[in-house]
Amino acid sequence: MEGFGGLFGDPDELQRKMAEFADQMQGAQRLAWADNAIKLAVDLTVAAVNRVNIQGTTEEQAQQIRSVMAVVFPEAVTLVREARQGLQ
Repeated sequence: MEGFGGLFGDPDELQRKMAEFADQMQGAQRLAWADNAIKLAVDLTVAAVNRVNIQGTTEEQAQQIRSVMAVVFPEAVTLVREARQGLQ
């Protein structure tokens, strides 16, 4: 006797298709998380650089940007690295 009066066909086939669907959804969630993490890294970097009040000579200005990037860049790299690991 087929499950549900034959409405869904072979129960084993239904279970296999449901497992495939669950795998696809997990893949989509990982991709969405990775996209969000990368976007956050970019937004974080842009916001930090935009907040810098650059003053002084060209060398002083460059040093100010380097100082900000020394703090922000490692965080951005961590977010992107975790996003890439989540896709593997």
